[in-house]
Amino acid sequence: MHIKIRKGTESDLPSIFALVQELATYEKAPNEVEVTIAEMQNWGFGANKLFDFFVLEKETKIIGMALYYYKYSTWKGKCLFLEDIIITESERKNGYGKLLFYEIIKVAKLQNVRRMEWQVLDWNSPAIAFYKKYNSHFDGEWINCKLSHQQIQAFN
Repeated sequence: MHIKIRKGTESDLPSIFALVQELATYEKAPNEVEVTIAEMQNWGFGANKLFDFFVLEKETKIIGMALYYYKYSTWKGKCLFLEDIIITESERKNGYGKLLFYEIIKVAKLQNVRRMEWQVLDWNSPAIAFYKKYNSHFDGEWINCKLSHQQIQAFN
């Protein structure tokens, strides 16, 4: 069995999009995915690039990915935000998430960020157990806040 982690390319986007849709279904929100492959292409490879990602291949098939971007903290400076680690359901529990997590940590070290952040749903016990293995800090103090696209567009 040949496992390979590499930087994602534009040609990987259909596979990445399929993984995103699979994650949305797992998180009980299959109709919440609004992004398109064309938007991912623009925001991942266009003039105003917003994110980077790694893919994990088994043989020649993409079975996982980790997507990240940089943000800025007024207290800490440059930070890395891990948006998602996704392993296709049939390949979970084989240590592949760990491989992608380590790849993101390597980027964080190389970029000398002051903090690496991510979110996990409070009911996702497998993900919580995964992150606990790395002595991650679970912040119960901050509340996530959002405005939807529709709310933003309706704002006067």
